[in-house]
Amino acid sequence: MMQPPGWDGVAFTDGSDGDIRNDSDARRAVADRLGVVPQWAEVRQVHGSEVRRVTSPGVAGEADALWTDEPGLPLSVFTADCFGVVLQGSRAVGVAHAGWRGAASGVVTRLREDMSAGGHPPDRAAIGPGIGPCCFEVGDEVVREFPDQVAETRWGTASVDLPGVVVGQLEGLEVWSNGGCTMHEEGWFSHRGTGTTDRLATIGWLP
Repeated sequence: MMQPPGWDGVAFTDGSDGDIRNDSDARRAVADRLGVVPQWAEVRQVHGSEVRRVTSPGVAGEADALWTDEPGLPLSVFTADCFGVVLQGSRAVGVAHAGWRGAASGVVTRLREDMSAGGHPPDRAAIGPGIGPCCFEVGDEVVREFPDQVAETRWGTASVDLPGVVVGQLEGLEVWSNGGCTMHEEGWFSHRGTGTTDRLATIGWLP
């Protein structure tokens, strides 16, 4: 598990923590280590841009981002190549699940706007591990979505710098990024790399 140095209320699990989405014992162990309750707020992720404001644990419907101003309530999204993003303000926290479809539809921007409209503009953001441009081979339909972030894989095919897209939606905020590539680096889950159904967790809470 990794936490940005000097940050409270943010954590990104790794493969050694287990399948946090589906394994209640693994989730409880992570919660114990973080000093938070094991009952988390989450959403049914659909690779879109819907945002939910939540005040209690449990599944808050179909969405790809959620936020709260409720102290002590952990929020979570689950990933295995997509990026988990945590937005922090002085009195609120939000988390987003950003794959290429979510990034294209502006899920991180929508979360930022929703928190601001609720009176809690974020001032910093943390980005977890996800698939890097080194490994994110894509077709023309994805390249067209991100003409300013076109890249190349390690084997010379078309790619998109998805973390660069996410950072671009965080302009003006202090940003920390894990920088890891889930597909070719050890220690993460990668659906594209292995077809796994195991998931990493991005967790945000107000301490």
